[in-house]
Amino acid sequence: MGFFGKFFNKKKEEELDKGLEKTKTGFFNKISRAIAGKATVDVEVLDELESILISSDVGLDTTVKIIERIEARVARDKYINTTELNEILKDEIVQLLSENVTEEIHDFTPPADKKPYVLLFVGVNGVGKTTTIGKLAHQYKQQGLKVVLGAGDTFRAAAVDQLKIWADRVGCDFFSKGMNTDPAAVAYETVQYAINNNCDVAIIDTAGRLHNKKHLMEELTKIKKSADKKLAGAPHDVILVLDATTGQNAIEQATHFTAATDVTSLALTKLDGTAKGGVAIGISDQFKIPIKYLGVGEGIEQIQVFNKRAFVDSLFKK
Repeated sequence: MGFFGKFFNKKKEEELDKGLEKTKTGFFNKISRAIAGKATVDVEVLDELESILISSDVGLDTTVKIIERIEARVARDKYINTTELNEILKDEIVQLLSENVTEEIHDFTPPADKKPYVLLFVGVNGVGKTTTIGKLAHQYKQQGLKVVLGAGDTFRAAAVDQLKIWADRVGCDFFSKGMNTDPAAVAYETVQYAINNNCDVAIIDTAGRLHNKKHLMEELTKIKKSADKKLAGAPHDVILVLDATTGQNAIEQATHFTAATDVTSLALTKLDGTAKGGVAIGISDQFKIPIKYLGVGEGIEQIQVFNKRAFVDSLFKK
């Protein structure tokens, strides 16, 4: 378990392996078939590898980048056999992910110098945004922290109700102004509530609509400004939640939301239900935004801090 270090225990490793099972089965099997009977990494192997990466939803631009890096290593080292290919590919993907990590976290502890620590969650409806908020709130509560959830998705009654259910389940505070109210006002007053009630963490939900990009931009900009007006620097993290099962469509969603607001990190959900987990690599590379959290199952505990080495190693595990 060496490279996982003290931050990645056996239970988390097993959870991640299970969560990535569908992705890695297809990915690893395809690579094994591509190099079967080959003695060296030649043009044919690289062409096949390129096709595998694209079909695994890594994305064209990121795939080309990875292939070019491997080609450079082959040219430099002159002779690379196919048994080395997996290690080289793993290494290049880890390096690619490392380039997009501005601040790597190792657990769910909020920054000591930010109280309340304000998180703003964005993403389309149905990606698992509310569930991710609930799971994260649970992690904070497990540390004995006081948490408030702010119901900023005021356009859907179900969104407010679902967030309240999670607040009750987790045992944290809940703030809502009800339906059809100004989301920016909810953000402002949630931060105010957190300050007044000595909360350690405030997590604010938002509406997930893409049908009108201009409206999305205006609303998210207004929400951010309202939070910052109440507490300078808030929100401290704007987390875009993406559903891994949607593959390349997740990249389209990321395009819209990164245009609408300054997304600072990503949460990737439903990894256990898809063979498209490779999209994590492409999204992180294309948008230069670090992945912070992974959803690897339905249980309240099944959220993980993203560990790039553990993720890539699990992806290649037989």
